[in-house]
Amino acid sequence: MSTTSPETPSESYGGGAQAAEISNALVQLHRRAYGKGPTKAKTYLLDDVVLCILEGGALRIEETLRDHGEEEMVHTVRRTFQAALNDEFRGIIEEATGRPVRAFMSQFDPEHNIGAEIFFLEPR
Repeated sequence: MSTTSPETPSESYGGGAQAAEISNALVQLHRRAYGKGPTKAKTYLLDDVVLCILEGGALRIEETLRDHGEEEMVHTVRRTFQAALNDEFRGIIEEATGRPVRAFMSQFDPEHNIGAEIFFLEPR
């Protein structure tokens, strides 16, 4: 397991340097595209699945919407954003693993400020 500072927040399980590379790349994508990134990231490599848990990084507007009972709006914006950057998310995983991504799912819990990026790889 590797742990780094909030500048490059990552922990890796089941893949060492490869998992850390994925965590760091996904954090950087969030920072570049959202303007703010997660403060903690953990990536798990499990057979044909890559799971990255991202904590922190909610935008002030997302927190405001959540505080006013508009969690569904936060989900809608996040889903739209993920769809717009689908190729970039998949590209990070494909480059790091050398395998095509079969499916990509993303979820965010505004109440707890935790997200999950789940990638299903083509079987070997």
